[in-house]
Amino acid sequence: MTKSNFLLVNLNEPKTKKLAETITSETSRKILNSLAEKENSEAKIAEELQIPISTVHYHLQKLQEAGLVKVEEFHYSPKGREVNHYKLANKYIIIAPGKIEGLKEKLKGILPVALIAVGISVIIKIITSLQENMFMSSEKMAQTVAQYGQLEYALAAPAPAATPDLALWFFLGSMVTIMVYFLISIWRRRK
Repeated sequence: MTKSNFLLVNLNEPKTKKLAETITSETSRKILNSLAEKENSEAKIAEELQIPISTVHYHLQKLQEAGLVKVEEFHYSPKGREVNHYKLANKYIIIAPGKIEGLKEKLKGILPVALIAVGISVIIKIITSLQENMFMSSEKMAQTVAQYGQLEYALAAPAPAATPDLALWFFLGSMVTIMVYFLISIWRRRK
């Protein structure tokens, strides 16, 4: 299961209204700012912000429902109660007017292609670097042979050719292709 760093919401969804109410609350914003510095428990947040713990609990529940805060760790208090450690979910909120299903599907379709293009670019870069290193080592061998008086072997080595950075060109071509595809799909939707 992949984690998404984006919270994509439609203006017409009921969830958007709850999210807006949550982030417009002064107390919720104070809690978010506190959690931006470090993860904390309800009691420590209440103490730090000088807010009643019941208020902190209420706002943390709302922030969790909105997907802005999460609990990944906990410890047990001396009384044996579970104490949650709250932290930011680190999500970017994208609010899209109207229908977002098409946009979401397009983004989901383009992202894997972009990641594949980056991966292939890295592989091309590694292969070209290995080839250059192999040529350099054969060139050093030719220099060593030339030093020992066997000049004809050194002259037989091929001269280095100026090679373009294939990985960079592949990556740029892939990104241009993806952008053209995205622009064409937007243009078709407007028609």
